[in-house]
Amino acid sequence: MKGYLALVGCGAMLLAGCSTWDWRAVRSQGPEPSAAPASTTRLVGDMAGAFGTHPVRVEAVGLISGLPGTGSDPPPSAQRAALLSEMQTRGVKSPSTLLTSKSFAMVMVQAYLRPGIQKGDRFDVEVRVPGRSETTSLRGGWLLETRLKELAVLENEVHGGNVLALAEGPVLVNPAADPEKDRISLCRGRVLGSGVALKSRPLGLVLSTNHQSVANAARIANAINKRFHITQRGIQNGVAKAKTEKYVELAVHSRYKDNIDRYIKVVRAVAIDEKPTAQAARLSSLKLQLLDPATTATAARQLEAIGRDALPVLREGLGSSDREVRFYAAEALAYLDQREAAQPLGQIAREEPAFRVFALGALSAMEDQAARDELTAMLGLASAETRYGAFRALWATNPHHPGVQGDRAVKDFAYYVLDPGGPPMVHVTRSRRPEVILFGANQPLQPPVAISAGPHIQITSPEPGQICVSKYMAGQADQKRTVPTSLDDMIRAIVDLGGTYPDVVQALEEAKAAGAMPSRFEVDALPSTGRDFQRVADETPGDEEGKPTATEARSPVPGLFSRADGPSHEDRPAAEGVKDGKSADSDPKEAPAKGIFARMMGRDPQ
Repeated sequence: MKGYLALVGCGAMLLAGCSTWDWRAVRSQGPEPSAAPASTTRLVGDMAGAFGTHPVRVEAVGLISGLPGTGSDPPPSAQRAALLSEMQTRGVKSPSTLLTSKSFAMVMVQAYLRPGIQKGDRFDVEVRVPGRSETTSLRGGWLLETRLKELAVLENEVHGGNVLALAEGPVLVNPAADPEKDRISLCRGRVLGSGVALKSRPLGLVLSTNHQSVANAARIANAINKRFHITQRGIQNGVAKAKTEKYVELAVHSRYKDNIDRYIKVVRAVAIDEKPTAQAARLSSLKLQLLDPATTATAARQLEAIGRDALPVLREGLGSSDREVRFYAAEALAYLDQREAAQPLGQIAREEPAFRVFALGALSAMEDQAARDELTAMLGLASAETRYGAFRALWATNPHHPGVQGDRAVKDFAYYVLDPGGPPMVHVTRSRRPEVILFGANQPLQPPVAISAGPHIQITSPEPGQICVSKYMAGQADQKRTVPTSLDDMIRAIVDLGGTYPDVVQALEEAKAAGAMPSRFEVDALPSTGRDFQRVADETPGDEEGKPTATEARSPVPGLFSRADGPSHEDRPAAEGVKDGKSADSDPKEAPAKGIFARMMGRDPQ
């Protein structure tokens, strides 16, 4: 009986120990499936959580100028008083008189500073007309320089903090909105890439209560700095700095600048004070977990956190017959900038929609030329989201790459005419930055043409083989440009007459809706997240024989492919291959032009 009781006691102690370890693993790795390491190695995530990983909202009251008589004098309100005060601070004479002009409109300005944003980085800004305003449209307007702050309500009063960003630029309004029926859409818009951060957002780790000490903060910083460093003025420095007994500050490593979530997860998977013998034992355990589809995602991330010592294990994963294992091994190798990751990731991006966004994100993090070659080869594919996703990844890797060289003659937005082969396509953006891409040179514009490019520019086709781009503006002489019937010539003529990015986008939208643009037209054709793939039964222990399992990828989503810097309904998971009810790779002839920009402005086309 004594022996029995002793055995029960030992079992209870063992169970208690396992329970403690499992709790740490859940806190460390999140809700995704994971297996605890075979060793007792303590990871950074067992002692500290992330800080600064949520977007910060900044706001202000702003002023739109240049409206063609669609503005209004705002009624008395706290917002109007705040705008008048701001105008007086900036030295505007008779601000009340200026507000009475219908060329101006007061708007509420809002934006989100993404996690890890650095001083000088750009972001999108949203504007909307407040309630009770008589403004009928923001089309053709320009947001004057606006100082954005983090606001808070204290004792029923609105208080603003320090100025965190500035914003200024042309307002992009849904070009398909009907002035007679859709005033709401006309009174809201976006200013792409117009926000400029004035400060870098802090990113770091907060030690849990039972681990807060100067010694532990230093141990964590030292462990991270053995794995990650950045080069500043030719000197290598660690990314982590122990600021207090509670907080360790993190600099953003350049390889993870477009995937902050992954960066934090990998940092938290770094081992603390691990001896070589313990690391060798853990590598053996992680190898088994890497080759198991149920645990491969977490194992690959821990191997990535180990760094170069884990390369042999990850390379074994590339040779696995299981596509999940191959993907996660290749993804981790890519963030370690290993050349052999490029080819399998390129193949995955082409063939497996569920992994496409993650594969393209991983390729964008690589410096090796092999990754750029894979991305360049995708620019001519038929899949809209694959070819544009490859373009964005290639641009993020190196904006000066020959395959993504823009036209420097166009100053106000990024303009590209590429000829990579594949079906002709026109792509415009509503996030990150104003950008127009013609996939295919010499794309035609088919007469008859009678479209608008903003409130002042009209495009017609008076003679065969030519189009006339005319600008009519009160108080100015009429201007005209006669050019051949090609999209490239039309866009350049609009720009030459002073047209902005929203003007060009409106012309393209109307040309498509009128049947004058035969090319495929896409808006933010980004690879989607939340897609399932079928894991075959014999790959997962416990599944019914012959019955596949629908599974989602378990990698952090690269911020490079998000549709908004802040929380948005547009980032909800979509069904495989489906975006807003239509596949991004479906036949464009099946999708009506009406509503193309409805999703662009955050409005359901239905």
